[in-house]
Amino acid sequence: MSDSFDLVVIGAGPGGYECAIRAAQLGMKVACVEKREALGGTCLNVGCIPSKALLHTSELYEEAKHFADFGIKVEKLSLDLPQMLAVKDEAIEGNTKGIEFLFKKNKIEWVKGAGKLAGNGKVDVKLNEGGSRTLEAKNIVIATGSDVAKLPGIEIDEKRVVSSTGALDLKEVPGRLVVVGGGVIGLEMGSVWSRLGAEVTVVEFLDFILPGMDGEVQKNFQRTLKKQGFKFKLGSKVTKVDTSGKTLKVSVEPAKGGKEEVLEADIVLVAIGRVPYTSGLGLEDAGVDTDQRGRVEIDGHFKTSAPGIYAIGDAVKGPMLAHKAMEEGTALAEMLAGQKPHVNYDVIPGVVYTGPEVAAVGKTEEQLKEDGIPYKAGKFPFTANGRAKANKATDGFVKILAHAETDAVLGVHIIGTQAGEMIHEAVTVMEYGGSAEDIARTCHAHPTLSEATKEAALAVHGRPIHM
Repeated sequence: MSDSFDLVVIGAGPGGYECAIRAAQLGMKVACVEKREALGGTCLNVGCIPSKALLHTSELYEEAKHFADFGIKVEKLSLDLPQMLAVKDEAIEGNTKGIEFLFKKNKIEWVKGAGKLAGNGKVDVKLNEGGSRTLEAKNIVIATGSDVAKLPGIEIDEKRVVSSTGALDLKEVPGRLVVVGGGVIGLEMGSVWSRLGAEVTVVEFLDFILPGMDGEVQKNFQRTLKKQGFKFKLGSKVTKVDTSGKTLKVSVEPAKGGKEEVLEADIVLVAIGRVPYTSGLGLEDAGVDTDQRGRVEIDGHFKTSAPGIYAIGDAVKGPMLAHKAMEEGTALAEMLAGQKPHVNYDVIPGVVYTGPEVAAVGKTEEQLKEDGIPYKAGKFPFTANGRAKANKATDGFVKILAHAETDAVLGVHIIGTQAGEMIHEAVTVMEYGGSAEDIARTCHAHPTLSEATKEAALAVHGRPIHM
């Protein structure tokens, strides 16, 4: 077995495996180093895929409670949590095995072990089966992803105090769940267990949830979650979790200082973000620079400070999103093959897969105001959308922000059912430099939720039809 390759990718998450596959398609001899026993990284194993499986099944359970509203009577509805978790595990296996098949199809060698840069185009791999192996490569890609951010002084045991990983595999529904962090991960996992019967309290350091999202979306979404039973303690911080008793005691203080409050919980979920997974890679010895947050420094072509070494995904700057990493992985492979691809970071969508969903692309109103960019806003509520009314899913709205002079779409923000699917119309329009008028004059099928996007575009110019 040869140890010489055109490309060695360290990490088989979405960015790494897509980079490896595209490079192989372009004729390169590729190896991918991954220490997990399954391909797909955090996303497929303990992130995107399993969380969305639980979000879907828990949403079905919640919907079933209200079937009577649609004339469907269900007797003695009950929860089978082991089966729900089995469905989640089946989704993981199906997706990870799919990547393994694609590796074989594209003749990519999966080297099972932990990789470390060894200088001069070499990667030392500590093999899972024991021993080591040195790979030589013309080019090396760091695609090691990210890890759970820790809260100082609070130990995560993945049993009672859990990260997003442990929250995917609770063996029973907690009576009381305290979520530390009001970002995407905390609200998604909080939604899963809230639907299944947990009383959920979210403790967030900032004065609002979903940092980085449009302010109007933040407020509307929080109101919606409150209606679902969520409790919020904003502008607050968790200082201690006492695990000595049968019930967890969570000490909470105002972020700016003040009187301590103690919350009781069965499970505490720490979801304060993620940090780049770059330690133990031998970066410093290889001459690869990192910033203060541990992210690998790169230029506009993913090059690090060391010759022949590149980096993508959560290990570098930018939003920690699987699809952002995938775009970078493909672009880098094509660059190495002599092509001239481009990743447009202004149109990377973000989605919160709760119920309702939240989706956004481009600038928020707050950002446009801060940058002094003149804009017009058009908003259309789902309460005025025929399909949403028929589905009894009228929470939320579509908001389009367009340049006041050119009418170019600068940002789109959606809160509502299927927002994650609807956002791609906006992404495409923005990618091609389209305007609100372009959306307004595009025929949308009736009755669909997407008609709300057309109406919001019309509202930019003060002429919505259905309100």
